[in-house]
Amino acid sequence: MTAEIVGTYATSLFLLIGSGFALVGAIGLLKFNDSMSRMHAPTKVGTAGIGMLLLASIVHSSLLGETSIHELLIMAFLFVTAPISANFIAKVNIHQKACETPPDPPRDETWSTLNVPDSDPDPDPANQ
Repeated sequence: MTAEIVGTYATSLFLLIGSGFALVGAIGLLKFNDSMSRMHAPTKVGTAGIGMLLLASIVHSSLLGETSIHELLIMAFLFVTAPISANFIAKVNIHQKACETPPDPPRDETWSTLNVPDSDPDPDPANQ
């Protein structure tokens, strides 16, 4: 097998995986009922799908000998902006009370720290 054949198979594999991820993201966008659930389908699954499609484009263009960094720039921009936009969508939904608000954190000294209350047993099974 030559490198050209392996590259063609890799390109087709990346295209199939990326298309599968994009299809699952589109179905999730249509099937989920509320906006907080819908937010996860395109931002999480869609990002992986588009990343695989761009990876297929990188492999195919390198097979043709026409390498460029456009796909890498698109991928970097997508991977940076998708989580930020999902965070903003979630914040808007919470502030507009369009979804269930998250529960308040417990008011003790162990919340958001590594402190363990004295009443809890040792979480490390090696110490028991």
